[in-house]
Amino acid sequence: MQPGATFLQALAALVAFLSPLPGNALLKPIFAGGQQNFTQPFPPLDHQSTEEPHLVRIPLDKQYVPVMRNGRIVMYKTVYFGRIFVGLPAPQNFTVVFDTGSGHFIVPSKKCEQPACANHTLYDRTLSESAVDLDHDNNVVPHDSERDQVAISYGTGEVVGEFSREVACMSNHMGENASTAIASHADCVELRIIQATEMTEDPFAHFEFDGVLGLGLEALALDPEFSFFGQITRMNKRLAPLFGVFLSQDDRHGSEVTFGGHDPRHVTSELHWAPVTKAEHGHWQLAVRSITIGNQTLKLCETGDCSAIADTGTSLFGVPKAFVQDIHWLLAREVEDEEAIKKNHVDCRTIPGPNITFDLGNGLNLTIGPEMYSRPAGLRVITNSTGEEQLLCRAALLPVEVIPVLGPKAFILGEPVLQKYYTAYDWKQKRIGFAPARQPSHPPDGSGAAHRVIGAPPAEVPPPTVVYVE
Repeated sequence: MQPGATFLQALAALVAFLSPLPGNALLKPIFAGGQQNFTQPFPPLDHQSTEEPHLVRIPLDKQYVPVMRNGRIVMYKTVYFGRIFVGLPAPQNFTVVFDTGSGHFIVPSKKCEQPACANHTLYDRTLSESAVDLDHDNNVVPHDSERDQVAISYGTGEVVGEFSREVACMSNHMGENASTAIASHADCVELRIIQATEMTEDPFAHFEFDGVLGLGLEALALDPEFSFFGQITRMNKRLAPLFGVFLSQDDRHGSEVTFGGHDPRHVTSELHWAPVTKAEHGHWQLAVRSITIGNQTLKLCETGDCSAIADTGTSLFGVPKAFVQDIHWLLAREVEDEEAIKKNHVDCRTIPGPNITFDLGNGLNLTIGPEMYSRPAGLRVITNSTGEEQLLCRAALLPVEVIPVLGPKAFILGEPVLQKYYTAYDWKQKRIGFAPARQPSHPPDGSGAAHRVIGAPPAEVPPPTVVYVE
């Protein structure tokens, strides 16, 4: 049952709860010195491998970070990250977000003296024999010289950093030199990285991961040679040009990113593919034919200009900011369980509500229910003039600011969608494959890859937030 008019009076205040959160993982980078030109080609490998393609699996840790309002936790942001090794012959171990919404590989530098860098592993250039220091035009420069820098803006923060060419591997190849590692191992690649000398406190001080490994298409990067997976597809024929992402719904079981193909253990059907649109802008963006909430088709997509972006760096379902209030209204529902009302306690993920369905064409529909998009805690709305009370459930929506290249009707398929559907990203054919994710139904037996869960919220859902309206 939808709530009555009382809820509409409180809705404008509720939308503001999420507005400070980032609507997208990465914007285009900004140089400190104006327009730059990258022209020098990256040296190709001097060997050809006949090895069969295989999979590289990286287990992911998960972290919860509370979002506070008026001294109270109202929700949690989440992030998934895994390990990567930078530099040879003494690899430096970093945890990074594998982010399909950004385009660069960024690690914090030992030169960074800001508080946001203090609790992270810092890249020490002097420990790496494989690093080559570069200026913005890809010219080799002395390590101790005055360096060109780049500023990259994220949704809620910024990093400033220097350039270098470096070797990154998905496992530890201690003691090997760069040429041996690249020639011998499918999980190593040479690319340009950004060593962050400055990082803003928000968000980097609040998370445990060290850096960001962008898996967006090459147009999101300053130059294709900054693209981790782009470099793999050019230089390493032993890995197929495809990676897959599995996000577990149960924290007892780990999540995973797979390079060189998708992991069939995590799907319940064949993959169904949707072509990327506007690939020249660098996002894993899909055309959306229609969006249905319950039995109502949204009119905003009737003009054919809605799109959806698969973003592994976003923890919520993102909605164009201009339409957030309307969609909040369609997804809100009143709790009618008298026992829950009496106890002033409800887990809104268990309260029935409308499904959200994205029609991506060619018979491919993505559907998420209230168990995926709802805020766990309810909302108690009290009308001062009448004393009327309603216990309501509402969605956790992320307002997405307008980005010109994406258009005003871009939705973000963040964690709620990516937990329900396994996603595979085909770099060569520019398409995304979806299949219902196979979620383990039994307790872990200890045989899988170890993973960490950091800052997990209490099992008990907090009491409803109280809002007073006139």
